[in-house]
Amino acid sequence: MLTDFDDACGKIGLRLNLTKTTFMRNGWVPDAPFSLNGTNISECSSYVYLGREANMMNDLAPELGRRKRAAWGAYKSIEEE
Repeated sequence: MLTDFDDACGKIGLRLNLTKTTFMRNGWVPDAPFSLNGTNISECSSYVYLGREANMMNDLAPELGRRKRAAWGAYKSIEEE
């Protein structure tokens, strides 16, 4: 599937950045290496997409903590001015 996506990208002049590409695995998928063109793709347990942290457990605690830190950082930057 990833090879097909890479081929489709190549047809319109795009390339996958294999150093930035990661994947998440759910419990239904066997633990097998994931690679493209001989390069292993790294696995992650969570990532931030469109400003929201996503994880396979759908645990909101890390996302709420991240937003709280960002809000306090914004508040402190305004407060110090």
